Amino acid sequence: MSWDTRRIVDLLRGGLRLYYRRKYGALARRIGRPRVGEDGRRGFIVVQIDGLAYAHLLHALQSGAMPYLRRLLSEHRLHLFPWRCGLPSSTPAVQAAIMFGTRYDIPGFRWYDKRNRVAIVAKRPDQMRLIQRRLRRNGRGILAGGSSYVNLFDGDADLALFTLSAFHPQRFFESVRGMGLLVLFLLSPIRSLRMVGMTLWEYIRTLFWRLVAFFRPTVVRPYDMVSPLLASAVNTLFTEVQTFGVLLDIYRRVPAIYTNYNTYDEMAHLWGTVHPMALGTLRDIDRRIRQIDRMRKRYPTRPYDLFVLSDHGNTPSVPFSWLTRRSLGRFIAEQLGERLSLGEVFDYPGYSVAKARYLLEELEAMEDRLPTGLWRVARALRQYVDRHVPPDREVEAYNMERREDVVVRVSGPLAHVYFNVTARPLELIEVALLYPHLVDRLLETEGIGLLAGRGRGRVVALGWEGGTAVIDEGRLEAEGKNPLAPYGEPEWVARELRRLLSFPHAGDLVILGRMLEDGRTVTFEEQVATHGGIGGPQSEPFIAAPTEIGPISADGPEALHHLFRERYSR
Repeated sequence: MSWDTRRIVDLLRGGLRLYYRRKYGALARRIGRPRVGEDGRRGFIVVQIDGLAYAHLLHALQSGAMPYLRRLLSEHRLHLFPWRCGLPSSTPAVQAAIMFGTRYDIPGFRWYDKRNRVAIVAKRPDQMRLIQRRLRRNGRGILAGGSSYVNLFDGDADLALFTLSAFHPQRFFESVRGMGLLVLFLLSPIRSLRMVGMTLWEYIRTLFWRLVAFFRPTVVRPYDMVSPLLASAVNTLFTEVQTFGVLLDIYRRVPAIYTNYNTYDEMAHLWGTVHPMALGTLRDIDRRIRQIDRMRKRYPTRPYDLFVLSDHGNTPSVPFSWLTRRSLGRFIAEQLGERLSLGEVFDYPGYSVAKARYLLEELEAMEDRLPTGLWRVARALRQYVDRHVPPDREVEAYNMERREDVVVRVSGPLAHVYFNVTARPLELIEVALLYPHLVDRLLETEGIGLLAGRGRGRVVALGWEGGTAVIDEGRLEAEGKNPLAPYGEPEWVARELRRLLSFPHAGDLVILGRMLEDGRTVTFEEQVATHGGIGGPQSEPFIAAPTEIGPISADGPEALHHLFRERYSR
């Protein structure tokens, strides 16, 4: 490079630094987030794409849906590796292990506490806070001094935006910091116009595919024309805000940043893993990765390593209710008799609906602090949105005085069944004695693949084809056709199943949906792609890491926790 060329490059870099300093410095001061002092630490940025399997990422790269990530990989700035997330393949378990190094006693997205008669779901902030308090006993989180965006757990971050475990009784936007961030963000004309355009484009695409859904079997309600517009607006807002927050954090030299884009997971559940709607979401996330990486390179006041990863994948699925015309809970209740009461409340995760509910609560809390004109606008907007946001039965319909005889808690193709004859976990032989013929009828039912329970310190797994597996510490004994084989390497499946059933709050019975010959699995929710269990792409997420880190072979999310702790913690 000649002296003149080098001088031009230096001038351009200086101009960019001045631009970023003036733009983000003013914003940081106004929202009360000063720059972090020099400490000599290397920082890291994690971009999580919720629910994207390694195999489906390869499809997205080859189809052109993620051109920037493909460029990072082809230029060897990042190296791509698959890894195994284990059982359950769900965000609460995996994020807990990545951030705090343990996923102990997180048996799914939903489970039940028999002793305290509490149904737990990983979208209730109060319950996530209690779980994180327990996780902290294992040690400090990887985000200490950093920021968390749209996660379930905050990893001990100083700033946690839209992070369930970090929600407090006061509203986020009641604080000067939060209100300032929202107002300054929305006052940008270019950003606001871009958000409107993206919302309308996403809405038009959704309407087109909903019309197509009239002629294909689907879990989408094709007659609903209002909810898609609301979902498009909310998802666009959240995606813009969290990306903006990451860019501001890079300017501020925050040492650890973890942001989760969860719209792909929702699109996969509704449409499928490689459907144009899902790939369109990945195309938008790819643009966010480009923005973040460009800021990281153009304003290098702290050296950052960039990671792009997923917490689990999604396996194409067939709903159990399509096969049997009833939910799993209703089927079990029919086998046990009408005199038994059933507890089976589950609703579609609906990330966009949960985000809309959160924003409604924020708007309501802010109304009294606004001038009269803005108050009327905010109130009218909140009431309109409130009428079109469906209630969340899992969060709002709790009756703590009622004790059901049988409780069924499903997480995709994984189901935990609890019998309230006693507060302690039952062994499989006890279930068979208390409820004769139930186990046989479950295994005879179309869609059920495996049933597992406890047995004198061991785990007993029964398959629908008649095989039995007994899992002991470090030993697997199979008789007949191994019921674990359809779900992956039998020894690995046995280890994961044994660990799951060692949890105090795992079900008295654990049921897995059947793996079908075409690669799909049967799920106990209304989803065309699912996760939470084991087998197929749901068990194999990916990580794209800087090339200097070397090969990553992670059998379980705890390995990623150790990577971040050893490389970036002091």
